[in-house]
Amino acid sequence: MMTDKTLRGARVLAQKHAVVDGSRFRLDGCDPKECGGRDGLTKSGSQDLLAQGIGILAELQSKLYAQDHWSILLIFQAMDAAGKDGVIKHVMSGINPQGCEVHSFKAPSNEELDHDFMWRSMRRLPPRGTIGIFNRSYYEEVLVVRVHPELLQHQKLPSQLLTDDLFDQRYTDICKNERFLSRNGTVIRKFFLHVSKQEQRKRFLERIDDPEKNWKFSSADVRERQHWDEYMAAYETVIQKTSSPESPWHVIPADNKWYTRLAVAAVIIDTLASLELHYPKLDAKRLAELQAARAGLMAEKS
Repeated sequence: MMTDKTLRGARVLAQKHAVVDGSRFRLDGCDPKECGGRDGLTKSGSQDLLAQGIGILAELQSKLYAQDHWSILLIFQAMDAAGKDGVIKHVMSGINPQGCEVHSFKAPSNEELDHDFMWRSMRRLPPRGTIGIFNRSYYEEVLVVRVHPELLQHQKLPSQLLTDDLFDQRYTDICKNERFLSRNGTVIRKFFLHVSKQEQRKRFLERIDDPEKNWKFSSADVRERQHWDEYMAAYETVIQKTSSPESPWHVIPADNKWYTRLAVAAVIIDTLASLELHYPKLDAKRLAELQAARAGLMAEKS
């Protein structure tokens, strides 16, 4: 059940990790090991809090679906083993599948490479009344491609467009597109799950040693780890260049999974609550139709 206290707590936690103006953002000012001690949050109490949050999300999503005015787009970006899949699984576990879709974006296909860099994501935008989740997104084109610029050779761009300011152009295009979506009723929230290099190593080793998890592991994960500093620089620049009040980034500490899930849930709850969602109110004509239908049902012989 939603209470003012619960909503205030969600707002405080959401705002704590929000970046609405990236001009002064520095990634080294964010501690991936943070776990909310100063906020009174503890691992022992996290399961009850998350369960409460899941219930609130289900209630708010039901109103979002019924009202059918807004759509929500949640974008998750992170280094490998930061916990994106687990966050989506646990936080969204109470959501009605009819009103939520998850899309995971891998390496682009030949068809996708025949289009602009945002095409494949834009095809998956959530319709009104629903929540869309992007597990990775068009941001890969200013993250992975920034770290590995040789990938541009596969994107079939005319050579005269491969200029030194290509990535700056992409930041601009992303910001303008997100502003356009926001003005048309799509509320965007972006999450960078910030895991430390030490914690990633620990999780990789756990995956290798656990028969139930080692199918997740790829040698490519270790190769990408060699570019850690480059990725951190790319993420910092992305957050600096593409944060805005209408589509902020939330830099969520990811070394403690229980805290990561609580923080993400808080952001989504705060976002939905801010929309003042409600079930549709029927006009006099529709209410009269319902009363007539009720009278007919009551008059039926059992």
